[in-house]
Amino acid sequence: MQAEFRAPQRRTRVREEYEAPLPVSRSPEERSDFRAELINQHVLVCHPDHIQKIHNQGYFGKGVLSRARPDYSISDQWEEHEGVLLPVVSQSRYDELLRWAGSMLSAQGLDDEAVNQTLLRLSQPVEMEDVRREGAGGENGKRGEGPGPEGGVCPPPQVNRSCRLGPEDLNPDHDPDLSSDQDSDSNPDQDSDPSSDPNCDPSSDSEPGPLVPGPGFVLVVSDSEVCVRVREVRRSPVSVLEYLQLSLEEAFFLVYSLGCLSVYLHQEPLSIIQLWRKFRSLRPDFVSSFAAYQHCRSRGWVPKGGGGAKYGVDFMLYRKGPPFYHASYSVVIERVDEVFRGSPLRPFSWRSLAALSRITSNVSKELMLCYIIYPADLSDAELDSPVCLSRLKVQEVIVSRWVSSRERAEQDDI
Repeated sequence: MQAEFRAPQRRTRVREEYEAPLPVSRSPEERSDFRAELINQHVLVCHPDHIQKIHNQGYFGKGVLSRARPDYSISDQWEEHEGVLLPVVSQSRYDELLRWAGSMLSAQGLDDEAVNQTLLRLSQPVEMEDVRREGAGGENGKRGEGPGPEGGVCPPPQVNRSCRLGPEDLNPDHDPDLSSDQDSDSNPDQDSDPSSDPNCDPSSDSEPGPLVPGPGFVLVVSDSEVCVRVREVRRSPVSVLEYLQLSLEEAFFLVYSLGCLSVYLHQEPLSIIQLWRKFRSLRPDFVSSFAAYQHCRSRGWVPKGGGGAKYGVDFMLYRKGPPFYHASYSVVIERVDEVFRGSPLRPFSWRSLAALSRITSNVSKELMLCYIIYPADLSDAELDSPVCLSRLKVQEVIVSRWVSSRERAEQDDI
C-alpha cells in the first residue's frame, strides 16, 4: 500500500535566505577543501570560514555552544557606541567572566599576584581611540570588515560571530612563555597573518562602514536602577570559541559522498578507508546508520540526528533545512536480511511501538521505519570498506496510527 505524502509544515518566521547546498565534485580543481578534527570521538570544524560554509550550505552539524546554528556570542545584545559596534554585558556578568579568566590563568601556572595584576589591568576602562586603533590594525580596519579574528576585528554578528582571540587578547602585557599549549593547538590550520583571512579583502571596493570589534572589547553596563546607567568599554576577559560539531554520518558524507572535507587525527589526515574503520569502531551500527543517512540526503531531505533523541528515533527529516520547515518524519533505522529478518537495532514491543507512534503523531510528524537490507552473502571483510554500500538496499515503511473514533466519523460522513 502506497503511503500518502504530507506536505511539510512551513515555519512561520524565517529570518534567513536559502543557500544552495554544497555541490558534488570529484575534480580536485573544483572541490572545496574544508578541514575538521577528530577530537575525543567527536568531529569538530574549527576554522570560522569553514564553519559558516559547511553549516549554511546543507545545514550540516550544530554549534557546540548553540542549539543549532553556530552563532554563539558573549552577549545577545549589541550596541553601537561612538561608531563602534560592541557586545553589551552587565557588570555582574563581567565580574563572572573575570572569575573565569582568573581560573584559567591560575591553571596556566600563574601565581595569585600575577593573576590579580592581570585582571586589574584587564578591568580598566578603555578609551575609544585605543579601541579604534587596536581594532583597525592599519588602513584595513577602516572598512566594515577588519583584518580578521587574529587582529581583534570580525565581520558583524549577523554575518559571522565565530570569532576567536589569542592569549594576547586576554592579557594586555602578554608574555609568549605564559601562553597555554592548548590555545596554540586549538586552530592549527589558521594562519597568523591577518591578510590571509578570506573574509577580509583589503582591496575590496565596498563602502567603508563602522569598525566591528569581535570579543576583544565589550560594553559594560552597570546593574544599578539609576536612570542614567554607566557604560564603560573594557576588554573581554575570556575568548568564547564556537566550533561546529558534525555527527559521524555527516562527516563521512562530506568526505566520501561530496569530497569536500578532510578529517585530521593528531595533525594527520585520515584516508577514506581509515575514517570508515575508525567510525565503525566508534559506532557498531555505523554502516546501517550511514546507509540510511546517505539515502535520505540523496532524496533531497536534510537528516538531523540531534533532534531525534528526544523523540526516541535516529533521525528527523527536514525539507530544505530546519530554519524553513518543521521536521516531517521521525526515522527509525533497522538492519534486516533479504526476507526482513534480523536482530533489531532497537527492539520494539507492540506497546513501545504504539507509544512511539503516538508521540510522533502528537508532534505532527510521521513515523518512518527505514530498513537497511543486507544481502546474505555479504561478509564482514566487505563491511570493512565503504564499497559495501553499493550492495545494501533501503526500504522505507510509514507507520500510521489507527484511531477508531476517527474512522467511524469518516464512515458516518460517507
